[in-house]
Amino acid sequence: MATEITVPALGESVSEGTIGEWLKQPGDAVAVDEPIASLETDKVAVEVPSPVAGVLGEHRAAVGDTVEVGAVIATVEEGGAPAAKADAPKAEVPDAGVEKAAPAQAKEAVGSSASSAPEGGDGAQTLSPAVRRAVLEHGLDPSTIKGTGKDGRLTKEDVLAAASQKQDTAKTGSPAPAPAASPAPAAAAAPSASGERREERVKMTRMRQTIARRLKGAQEEAALLTTFNDCDMSAVIEAREKYKDLFAKKHDIKLGFMGFFAKAACLALKDVPAANAYIEGDEIVYHDYVDISVAVSAPNGLVVPVIRDAQAKGFAQIEKDIADFGKRAKDGTLTMEDMKGGTFTISNGGVFGSLMSTPIINPPQSAVLGLHRIEDRPVAVNGEVVIRPMMYLALSYDHRLIDGREAVTALKIIKEAIEDPTRMLIDL
Repeated sequence: MATEITVPALGESVSEGTIGEWLKQPGDAVAVDEPIASLETDKVAVEVPSPVAGVLGEHRAAVGDTVEVGAVIATVEEGGAPAAKADAPKAEVPDAGVEKAAPAQAKEAVGSSASSAPEGGDGAQTLSPAVRRAVLEHGLDPSTIKGTGKDGRLTKEDVLAAASQKQDTAKTGSPAPAPAASPAPAAAAAPSASGERREERVKMTRMRQTIARRLKGAQEEAALLTTFNDCDMSAVIEAREKYKDLFAKKHDIKLGFMGFFAKAACLALKDVPAANAYIEGDEIVYHDYVDISVAVSAPNGLVVPVIRDAQAKGFAQIEKDIADFGKRAKDGTLTMEDMKGGTFTISNGGVFGSLMSTPIINPPQSAVLGLHRIEDRPVAVNGEVVIRPMMYLALSYDHRLIDGREAVTALKIIKEAIEDPTRMLIDL
C-alpha cells in the first residue's frame, strides 16, 4: 500500500516552499521519520520526513518546484524491499594525460565520483547543488572529506575547509596525501588546453531571493545612516583570559565576545528606547524587552535567530544560545520560530576579517550593531602612545525614528561598557 508524503506545516504565515533537494530517490529504502526531501522557505530549510518505513515510490515534484502546505510530493510503498541498484561503474584511472581532459569529461567524472562516494561506510552520498559546485571548483574527492552536516552529509563549509587545507599543504611543499578514490576530480580543476572560459547560471534559492528582497526593501524604505566609534578591547580580553577556565568548568560553555556585546547593547537600548523600537504605519512600537537577532552564516545564506529576553539572561545562557544557533544553522535545523521577532540585531563581520562596514538594518527593526576584527593599533592614552587591541564599532539606524544624538549616545554606551565591563554589573 502506498502512503502519500505531504508538505508539512512550515510556520506561521508561511504557506509554501520550494523543493531544494531530494535526499532519497525512487527505489531507496526509507525508515520512519527519515528525511526524504529538503524544502526551502523564505527563512529556513525544512526537512520532510517519511511517516512510514518502506521504499520510496515516485517523486511528484522536481527540484525547484514551488509546493504548498499539504501538497503531495512523493509516495512510499510500505513494507517493500528496496529496488536493486546496479553497481556504479568503476572510474577508469586516467593516465599521465589526465590534465588535458576536456571540462565536460572532468565534470562527468566528478559527478560519478560524488554519487558513488561512501557516506558513513554504507549507502551513497547525496550532495546538494552548492556542495557539488564547490567540489567541482576545487577539484576535490568528496569521499575523502568528513561531513559535519546532519547524518554526516557534506556541507559547503566542509568542502571549503578541505580546499583551504589542500592549499596550505601545497604552500608548505609537503606532498598531499593520495586520494582514496579515483583521482578523476583533479581533472575538473585542471584548465582545458584551449583555455576555455566558462560561466554558470544558477537559480537563486528561495532564501537568497528573500534576503535580496528584504535588504533592498530596507534601503528603499528606511532613512539609513551609520555612526562609528572605536573600542579598546583590553578589559574584555583580560576578563576572558582570567575567567575562561572557571567559566567553562562551571557553565560547560566558552566565554566569548558576543555575551559582552549583547549585555552592553541591553544597557544602551534601555537608555535609548528608540533604538529598540520600530515604525508601524504612523505609530512607533516600543518594547520593554530586548530580543537580539544574531546574524549567523548558514550554508544557504545569512540567518538571524533570536536571543529572547536578553536583558534577563546572564552571560552563560547568552553564550549557550549563540553556540546552539551556530550549530543548528550549520546543520540546517533552525526553525521558523527561532527567527521570529527580534527587536535589535548584532552582526559580527569580524569573524571573517572585516575591518569596517555599514551593516543594513533587519526590517522592521530600526538599528543594527556591526562588530569587526580586533587588531593592535597605536592609540593615545594619558598623553602617551600605546599599542592596544582595538575594534571599530558601527551602528546603522533608521533616521526616521532615531536621531543622530540618540544613535551616537547608544553606541557610546556600548563602547564604555565594553571598555569597563564593571558598568554591566552595576547597571551604568
